[in-house]
Amino acid sequence: MMIHRLLLLILATSLALGWTACTSPGPPPSATRALPTATPSTVTPPVEEEDPYARLRHEMVEKTMRARDITDERVLAVMEKVPRHEFVLPQYLDQAYADRPLPIGFGQTISQPYIVALMTQLLQLEPDDKVLEIGTGSGYQAAVLAELVDEVYTIEIIPELAQSAAERLRRLGYDNVHVRQGDGYFGWPEEAPFDAIIVTAAPDHVPQPLVQQLKDRGRLVIPIGPPGGYQTLWQIVKRGDELEANNIAGVLFVPMTGAAQKRGKSGGIFGTTP
Repeated sequence: MMIHRLLLLILATSLALGWTACTSPGPPPSATRALPTATPSTVTPPVEEEDPYARLRHEMVEKTMRARDITDERVLAVMEKVPRHEFVLPQYLDQAYADRPLPIGFGQTISQPYIVALMTQLLQLEPDDKVLEIGTGSGYQAAVLAELVDEVYTIEIIPELAQSAAERLRRLGYDNVHVRQGDGYFGWPEEAPFDAIIVTAAPDHVPQPLVQQLKDRGRLVIPIGPPGGYQTLWQIVKRGDELEANNIAGVLFVPMTGAAQKRGKSGGIFGTTP
């Protein structure tokens, strides 16, 4: 009887030791590469950071654009999307979505949001259009255009602004914007012709190189007038050898510098230059 009990005790102990060996800590080698699965109680869902400027952009669009004469829904959607606060100087951050131009240094400004929307609407853009901008500035108008078309080419005469705009646009992911430092009066002949051209500084006449680089039925939107004086925003449509000019509104832009200031106008907005 004692021997029988002893055998039972040995058997029970062996079974216990075997069970412990099977459930001891440490998974088999093939399992060590797997990531642990968290239980629902320990999972914290990612929190999307709310854009603190989204409401301001929405109000800007509704009150200063949609309530006026901006009717192109694509333009309105883009104006509500592009972060204008990324294109203003730090000291003007609290005015980023006010409907007014703001200084960006070197005697230049970022245009009033309504004017940006109006000029963009006047270009009558299609998604596969190729657009030239004269006067990059901070890059805001170029970013708006880049949301609407395949390719944007933009020229800035001030080297510091050209460099900072190129870096800013690249940082914000606008890879379809090509920035050149130079005199926009002569356009970008290597990339011509363009479906649309926008000029964001005012010469006192239409630069003929820009007309030549415009496609048939292409649109040119440009302010014309003397520096510091009354200027007119024009929408010009090229129809074969003819130019159809539409007087849009009175505006005030910084003057176009470089060759535009050295060539005198002789008669009308299309006046030839000596």
